Amino acid sequence: MSELEKAMIAIIDAFHQYSGKEGDKHKLKKSELKELINNELTHFLGEIKDQETVDKVMEALDSDGDAECDFQEFVAFIAMVTAACHEFFEHE
Repeated sequence: MSELEKAMIAIIDAFHQYSGKEGDKHKLKKSELKELINNELTHFLGEIKDQETVDKVMEALDSDGDAECDFQEFVAFIAMVTAACHEFFEHE
């Protein structure tokens, strides 16, 4: 497999590692999203400590208004973070 294909599998695996902990195994609840960010994205996003930040992140991601983050919403989030990192590293 190519590095890109491995990265895609890693994104899918990371989502499902956290989405299956509570409720619908195909969606992230706020607590699962917070845990995923704090465990998997701390170098790029820092650690989320307060509930208000979690609420704001979920509100921004939750395009269908169901108070959960499905895989499509999660991938959009990863794409936004990746684009922001690309811009940051491009200017260094």
